[in-house]
Amino acid sequence: MTNLQIFLDVATEAALAGGGILQSYLGKLEDAIIEKGRPGDLVTAADKASEEVVLEILRRHFPQHSILAEESGKLGDGESECLWAIDPLDGTTNYAHQYPFFAVSIGLLINGVPQVGVIYDPFHNELFRAAAGLGATRNRRPITVSATSELNKSLLVTGFAYDRRETSDNNYAEFCHFTHLTQGVRRSGSASLDLAYVACGRVDGYWERGLSPWDIVAGIILVQEAGGKVTAYDGTPLKIESGRILATNSHIHNTVSRELLQVPPLSAWK
Repeated sequence: MTNLQIFLDVATEAALAGGGILQSYLGKLEDAIIEKGRPGDLVTAADKASEEVVLEILRRHFPQHSILAEESGKLGDGESECLWAIDPLDGTTNYAHQYPFFAVSIGLLINGVPQVGVIYDPFHNELFRAAAGLGATRNRRPITVSATSELNKSLLVTGFAYDRRETSDNNYAEFCHFTHLTQGVRRSGSASLDLAYVACGRVDGYWERGLSPWDIVAGIILVQEAGGKVTAYDGTPLKIESGRILATNSHIHNTVSRELLQVPPLSAWK
């Protein structure tokens, strides 16, 4: 068994355990919802409990690895070539409202490159897994990106960052632009599941800004192993720390990238 397979199996164990915690808390939070800073940036008791069990499993198996978790920040050996990026509850706002679109996302960077990803949607019991060279699966069955090759026949998905009220670079203009060019643009509220949906062909492309590594590391390797393409907006290699990502089925990638770079200002849509 290769190291990547071992890493994938342990990440799966951790994601399933975290998902079980989320299911147990769903609809029972009452007043245990806190706004972290910006309006809409929520954290719940479920986030913390899920992260605790995920961390316990990863640390037990890989005590020498570094960890970057949404609620706990950086942990472990900062010199390790292995860095786990963990979102114990991606889609907290959805979860707090009992809107059934949220997930546990666990990704592994090795020397800064996404190599392993597991995204688990406990509400729908969908487990997305991938590792470099091992392919991508949904509930243990292989998945591939869609074959859509024309933008006007595509369905895209995006999101809006927590700072959207504070900056004009808030993705509103891009959303309007692509709504006019495609069959539709969805906003789900979970970046990791957006990427998983690109990987399994439910949507044809995804772009977003204002993201953190724990939002996207797992999804990046899923899309790549399913045959898709992941880059910066302009088509150059993705810098994870930039928080901006474009992921597609590869067939419409250049077209979406080109359109992203020529979006008219929001004032043009008023």
